[in-house]
Amino acid sequence: MKVILLKKVPGTGKVGDIKDVADGFARNFLLKKGLAKLATDESLESLKNTEIKIKKESEKELKDNQKKASILDGEHIDMTAKVNDKGVLYAAISANEICKILKKEFKVDIVPDQIMISKPIKELGEHTVIIEFGHGLEAELNITVSED
Repeated sequence: MKVILLKKVPGTGKVGDIKDVADGFARNFLLKKGLAKLATDESLESLKNTEIKIKKESEKELKDNQKKASILDGEHIDMTAKVNDKGVLYAAISANEICKILKKEFKVDIVPDQIMISKPIKELGEHTVIIEFGHGLEAELNITVSED
């Protein structure tokens, strides 16, 4: 019996795979537990359309990320922060703050998880952070922190 797997099934396949399995295994396990559905002409066409849609969305996301990376790579932002008498910031510069500035200055939306800060930014001066966009895309951003 041909089925389309709806979830990963160890030893059988992954989501979206079309498998020819024993009738009993399909009826008593895969279909009963919602792990698969029968591979009818209609369900195969639906699967094909879903795969095309996912591929288009992935290509669009890649294109958007390439654009964001090209906008931000090598750019420089200036930030101010309050410091104590030793020149150390009272609070480290966070990824959230960097995201807000990037949105304001460059009109680029990124999430804080994409910003890779090697060590907390707690000192005045020049700092470099890496912004990861997935698909192996990265942008290097230079930050200058000065006294508020």
